[in-house]
Amino acid sequence: MSPRDYIHRSFDLSDRLAVLVRNRRRGETLQRISTAVRIASPQFQSWLHHRNELDGCDIYLGMNPLTPEVHAPTKQDIQVIKHLYVDLDREAAKSLQHSRFAPPPSYLLHTSPLRFQAIWRVEEITHAQGETLLHALARHFDGDPDAADLTRALRLPGFANKNCGENFWVTVHGHTDRIYHARDFRLRADPLESTLPRWSPSLRHTLVPRDRNQAERDAAYARGALARGFPAEEVIRDIAEFRAQENVHAEEYARHTVAAAQAELLAQQSAEGATTTARNDTDRELC
Repeated sequence: MSPRDYIHRSFDLSDRLAVLVRNRRRGETLQRISTAVRIASPQFQSWLHHRNELDGCDIYLGMNPLTPEVHAPTKQDIQVIKHLYVDLDREAAKSLQHSRFAPPPSYLLHTSPLRFQAIWRVEEITHAQGETLLHALARHFDGDPDAADLTRALRLPGFANKNCGENFWVTVHGHTDRIYHARDFRLRADPLESTLPRWSPSLRHTLVPRDRNQAERDAAYARGALARGFPAEEVIRDIAEFRAQENVHAEEYARHTVAAAQAELLAQQSAEGATTTARNDTDRELC
């Protein structure tokens, strides 16, 4: 896949993106922010190839569009989340292909002899959800935690990795045109607050910090997954598989955990409904 095809498939032409041109030998990094249509133009691509082939620079592209008039992007300057990603070694890349916890990546980039980058095209994901999922992907697939950043720029396919001694050409190993949503990633995300539905803000007090015991974390995972609409049997299976090596009664434990979570969610929803009814009755009295 050519750089132009990759950009056209991944972005709207008006999206504003950061391009990094890095010369490791000189310790210099040049940043350009422009629209996707201009970055994909023959003139811009010719300049990038010149810097890559003749000047020995590595070429990177920001994966999430920026707000207007940004010059030094931070995560607050991300306009919309269009991609999630994780940096992987060869074995993790193989395991990803058969994972139940993340869908097939939109792109799998081979970026160096032993490294890959999995990229998912996404939509309707908030900044908080995006950050949570990036860290969850890195934890689950033993990826590079430094890559769990919404402003991260990844290598652009079609250009050579100049950090490998000899040129290593970055290539796309398979792709899909599917666009994913938060519900497609069945990961143990800590915290889960960012992926809870808006209709139930009171659920947030049930989340537990990472230093609590595993049973509490399992309960928090069950509440979050159920609140996001995952079937109870799938949540039971996830917890049972996660605890199978340390608990001979893992399935029984998982069923108990999910049943307790269902009961707690039902009670909270009932309490919220009662509060809303009482508030409406009060409003009518005031009228």
